Amino acid sequence: MAVGGALGSVARHGVNHVVHTQGLSVRFPAATLLVNLVGCFVIGLLASERIALRFHWREFVFVGLLGGFTTFSTFGLDTFVLARTQSVAPATMNVIAQVGGGLFVVWLGYRLGS
Repeated sequence: MAVGGALGSVARHGVNHVVHTQGLSVRFPAATLLVNLVGCFVIGLLASERIALRFHWREFVFVGLLGGFTTFSTFGLDTFVLARTQSVAPATMNVIAQVGGGLFVVWLGYRLGS
């Protein structure tokens, strides 16, 4: 799992770098949203009935790789900073996009995998 976590963290950093160099996170935490939505989709897809991962691979991917890749703690901090430094509207939009979008792509991944 530690190797998966390290790989997930490196992938997370790569996404963050690309998003920021493209200027996509000037006023909104786009990198955090992207990794959380991708992580939610992948976990939904791999949790479906069609894809049967052995226990050790499931732990490696779910706990290690996706645990290192997704950033819920960063989501919390981003939302707090948005609410504190800008206004409640961007913070609310972030919560809706992260939580609603995350639930939707978990469902989508599960449906596509079933």
